[in-house]
Amino acid sequence: MTTGRRTARPAGFAGTCAGIVPPYLLEHLAEHVHDDLADRLRAALVLDATHRTRRGATQQLLAPPATGGASVRRDDGTAPLRQVRDAHGTQDLPGDVVREEGGEPTGDRAADEAYDGLGATWSLYRQAYGRDSLDDKGLGLDATVHYGTDYDNAFWDGTQMVFGDGDGVVFRRFTIAVDVIGHELTHGVTELTAGLEYQGQSGALNESVSDVFGSLVKQRQLGQDAASADWLIGEGLFTPDVQGVALRSMKAPGTAYDDDRLGHDPQPATMAGYVETSDDNGGVHMNSGIPNHAFYLAAAAIGGHAWQAPGQIWYDVLTGGSLPSDADFATFAQATVDAAGRRFGAESTQSRAVLEAWRQVGVLQAGTRKGSADAGSTDSPAGSEAHAPVVVVERTGGFAGIPKSRDVDLRSLPSEEAERWRALLESAFLRQLSPERPQPDRYVYRVCCAPAGIDVTAADQQLPDDVRELFERALRQT
Repeated sequence: MTTGRRTARPAGFAGTCAGIVPPYLLEHLAEHVHDDLADRLRAALVLDATHRTRRGATQQLLAPPATGGASVRRDDGTAPLRQVRDAHGTQDLPGDVVREEGGEPTGDRAADEAYDGLGATWSLYRQAYGRDSLDDKGLGLDATVHYGTDYDNAFWDGTQMVFGDGDGVVFRRFTIAVDVIGHELTHGVTELTAGLEYQGQSGALNESVSDVFGSLVKQRQLGQDAASADWLIGEGLFTPDVQGVALRSMKAPGTAYDDDRLGHDPQPATMAGYVETSDDNGGVHMNSGIPNHAFYLAAAAIGGHAWQAPGQIWYDVLTGGSLPSDADFATFAQATVDAAGRRFGAESTQSRAVLEAWRQVGVLQAGTRKGSADAGSTDSPAGSEAHAPVVVVERTGGFAGIPKSRDVDLRSLPSEEAERWRALLESAFLRQLSPERPQPDRYVYRVCCAPAGIDVTAADQQLPDDVRELFERALRQT
């Protein structure tokens, strides 16, 4: 498991991801279609590369523009603040305003679909998770439609959504799929929370998180539960001539399309098919099928509306502040297992479903226990003699700046004290602790016990006196 460093959160959006359609798919298409369409696809690839470069180099995009002096638009927390513009087939952004918040439909399907999609995404985050727009500060949501000539993509450029009209041969207009809008806007949420680096497994997680919440936007808009949802990303984007149903399938990765021009959907569903490649930022769009499938399996097992329990678990991890920006699949998987345990209990249906989902896709091994990142641990009880019941207790330095750490073998303790430890490790108390900001000069404790599946951190003020006293006694052991 990678436990990479945390990177400082950007003041604005500075991601490197652009476009719902993966570059490998556009490249394959350009090699298998007639000359005119091939030229347009290559032009789209050039534009995508330009947008990625611009986003990677952009800093503090939420600051007021240098010219014009306009301030950042923010909603009042009760409704989104949307603005849709029209580029009229040019590449000039942002274009002319055609619909603003509260305005009547324009009759232009692209403009009205963009408006509705921005609202559906805002509503999911606000009403399901209490988040006020992408930055949780009411950021206005902007979009430009009719970008470029037959442009085959849609993207979030760090400040707004941009939609192409599609070529009419392979792709239809990109506003037609609300999950595409939710997907791209979620890249903005990820940039301002976990900041997952857009390379390799962390990049695949970045893409997967966008697919997850994009799908949840669609499911919530349609009122679907996990069993009735299609779990397709970009359903409706292809013209009827294409042998395919969507860009990706979370339910069955690798089955979304199989077309002479598009090729075969390359996404793996499990780690057995993991793709090692230097293309596509290390396979971010391909390997995202693995965490996508894990989310589907968890949601299907839990049942009900997927934006509730499973969506809440993934949201907790994304916004919790402890996920490394270079997290690999195993790190993210364990974080979701831990988050499920904290919110619903380690032995809950939700926690078991999340753990089993990651096991099924091969990210966590069959022996992994809820609440433990140790893939070699088992489900034996905390006091089992098959595992040394050793508890690691650490404490920060507090005012004096002198940290302490002890490995406590419960078998060496007096029986009464050992029983207190076992009771604590087997109870729900430690697993249900939520992160709390430490107070200045107060201690922070960390307690780890692999056989019990415990690895928790708690601020001094979160602990009752008897638990704190137990920790302190352990630290005094010699």
